[in-house]
Amino acid sequence: MRKALRWLLASTVLIGTLTTAGAATAAPTLDGSRAGATPTPAAADIKDRLLAVPGMSLVQEKPYPGYRYFVLNYTQPVDHRHPSKGTFQQRITVLHKDVSRPTVFYTGGYSVSTTPSRREPTQIVDGNQVSMEYRFFTPSRPDPADWSKLDIWQAASDQHRIFTALKAVYPENWISTGGSKGGMTATYYERFYPRDMDGVVAYVAPNDVVNDEDSAYDRFFANVGTEECRDRLNAVQREALVRRGPLEKKYEAYAAENGYTFATVGSLDRAYEAVVLDYVWGFWQYSLLSDCDTIPADAKNATDDEIWTSIDTISGFSFYTDQGLSPYTPYYYQAGTQLGAPTIHFPHIEKKYVRYGYQPPRNFVPRDISMKFQPWAMRDVDTWVRHNARHMLFVYGQNDPWGAERFRLGKGARDSYVLTAPGMNHGANVAGLVADEKALATARILDWAGVAPAAVQENAAVAKPLAKFDAKLDVRDVEREPALRP
Repeated sequence: MRKALRWLLASTVLIGTLTTAGAATAAPTLDGSRAGATPTPAAADIKDRLLAVPGMSLVQEKPYPGYRYFVLNYTQPVDHRHPSKGTFQQRITVLHKDVSRPTVFYTGGYSVSTTPSRREPTQIVDGNQVSMEYRFFTPSRPDPADWSKLDIWQAASDQHRIFTALKAVYPENWISTGGSKGGMTATYYERFYPRDMDGVVAYVAPNDVVNDEDSAYDRFFANVGTEECRDRLNAVQREALVRRGPLEKKYEAYAAENGYTFATVGSLDRAYEAVVLDYVWGFWQYSLLSDCDTIPADAKNATDDEIWTSIDTISGFSFYTDQGLSPYTPYYYQAGTQLGAPTIHFPHIEKKYVRYGYQPPRNFVPRDISMKFQPWAMRDVDTWVRHNARHMLFVYGQNDPWGAERFRLGKGARDSYVLTAPGMNHGANVAGLVADEKALATARILDWAGVAPAAVQENAAVAKPLAKFDAKLDVRDVEREPALRP
């Protein structure tokens, strides 16, 4: 359960940011040519057009009815301020519908899936979808890895180069989107390159403006759901710490059987407590109020196996092992340098049972990687959104802990919205909004994409997705990860 994103560059960095955040002209490639300049005629096969983009290479093409789907690598500079100082291959995918359709630019903020999928805005606008893997997640990691080049401006510049490279192929309107850390990513991209996209749809995006002030989370957990459900969850969490001795012996056997080690977090004991303290948060992030029936009703009289199984099902005892943490090192690095991380309290557990509390991101990153927190980062982004948001939609879930600290709009915002889906968790989406807000959000997305039918322009209440729902292709449920992170 570790929060993400905190950063703003020092004055010299900000100057560089402002000079690079202008209109989307064709980005220079690393050999000096223009990334957006493709000699391939518009009538050429889409694969040929994509591969004509300098720096683009094909990994694989996969079939899907009604689409072409490509897994690609794109050559990016490790440092966008100094492009001559090395490159890396960044993984992207393209779900191709038609060059005459709008394009949705998606990132989850982590690794990219290479299985064809369509995000909600893509279905709404019946468009193409370009998906980007976040830098430093494998395989999109420079070698050697200069971790100082993992920040939100560098990542936004990755998106900017991809957009300028592909805008000549997909000339119609573009909308960026992402969920959770991906929603944060889409927001940061808009902050640094506000002229690239025609709209932004950011789902369940946390906004930790002041890293050391997390009382909003304590208020959230004191009121979320029902008292009965909160009591059940709190009792199981407490009981897991009361029974630390026997359950840690079970954990030792579990780790030995699976070859798990604990060098990064420091000990099995630290890992055990981290998993247990993630339990309540994890339930509300991934589950619904109706799932409370799956939680042991009488924790004190439950068996050790019942307590273990409930904690493991929701939090995952494998996560804070070295093997579980390793794929998420880039996330924890960002949480500890720019994004921030939540700290909450546990008034239902006596202090004698809590040895470490919520541990900082530093504890989940190998010690040979240096980290220094930049407290101005999120403050800058938050201020920009409040005063400059344009064509931005933020969607949150009522029962999602990450929504306790969210983006808000100020007087300077234009045609932008913050909407909350009742009863929903970290998988909140437009489809889960109340009817009038669902229609409003759908109508604005269609308008930003340039494909709003005349009837929708006259009456937003009739707005609906242009493409039929495809149960195999359309991703709707919250993407569950072993760690509690955005």
